[in-house]
Amino acid sequence: MADVDVKPDRPLSPHLQIYKPIFTMMMSIVHRITGAALYVGTILVAWWLISVAIGGAYYDFTTGIFNSIIGRLILFGYTWALMHHMLGGIRHFVWDLGYGLGPGDRDMIAKATLVGSVALTLLIWLVGLLA
Repeated sequence: MADVDVKPDRPLSPHLQIYKPIFTMMMSIVHRITGAALYVGTILVAWWLISVAIGGAYYDFTTGIFNSIIGRLILFGYTWALMHHMLGGIRHFVWDLGYGLGPGDRDMIAKATLVGSVALTLLIWLVGLLA
């Protein structure tokens, strides 16, 4: 009969303590986190739209919350999450087409995603505040 207590010589499954963190891996994790954050942000947008439909005092209450410092920080974070997730999706689409898969290209596109999301967020808020 075979010995069932024999342990394999290979690791059972790799995990984050085994892998060396690289920039593209971190951006992939952030892409997933921003995707989850967009659920919460979309609920806030729906709440605001419902308050517009209800009107009156409830709309003033909701607008007051979104105009507070904490509300604006949440909306700023939602804008950044939206831009980062969008650019990350474009990055993955480019990779799916077979472009930008070289080591230098991968890092450049991942860094462009981060810089582009910050730049687009700042541009959107600048235009929104000046309008």
